Amino acid sequence: MTLPILIVEDEVKIAELLRDYCEQAGYSTVMIHDGNEALAWIDTHQARIVLLDLMLPGTDGFSICRHIQKTSETPVIMISARVEEIDRLLGLELGADDYVCKPFSPREVIARVKTILRRIENPGRQDTGFRLDTGALRVGYGDKVIDLTSVEFNLFKTLHDNPGRIYSRDHLMSMIYRDNRIVTDRTIDSHVKKLRRKLSELGSGDDPVHSVYGVGYKFE
Repeated sequence: MTLPILIVEDEVKIAELLRDYCEQAGYSTVMIHDGNEALAWIDTHQARIVLLDLMLPGTDGFSICRHIQKTSETPVIMISARVEEIDRLLGLELGADDYVCKPFSPREVIARVKTILRRIENPGRQDTGFRLDTGALRVGYGDKVIDLTSVEFNLFKTLHDNPGRIYSRDHLMSMIYRDNRIVTDRTIDSHVKKLRRKLSELGSGDDPVHSVYGVGYKFE
């Protein structure tokens, strides 16, 4: 039996809009409008993916996301009118796979759902064309190869291994600098700039490292 998409949204019209577009795309759905009810459902059922509002009656979306991350591997897309950078960063740091701000395009939400499910459910089918040589810190594409520093390689590998997932700068810093040294957002931006310059030498086409305004970066 195919698992449903769980839509946790207290605004009924928005929930119904998401439901309609999900079902038009071929997904079954479950709608819940209260945070406490959502937690109870999550503890006794499984979802394919959760579309999660932040401002809910009862338990808030941040707490629900934290609970999901502790108890399952179900992907989460946060959907909220809270557009401040700190909210987006907090949501992603809690483990959300993506963050969509209201007002949103339902088609964009469905596109993001498909991207996340494709990444999770069909990991073996994702051939990006890039060849990563961890021992030599090299990346190849076609008949070309580039050498990277250890920081650049770890940065690229983190993004490459989870295409479509948005990583905040803080998350990337913790993944790359494991010695807890003090670095800033500008340090990550500088490494990304150098990485992009080197990747352009491979002639792979469009830049695979995408900036997500106010949040961080992703591989696409």
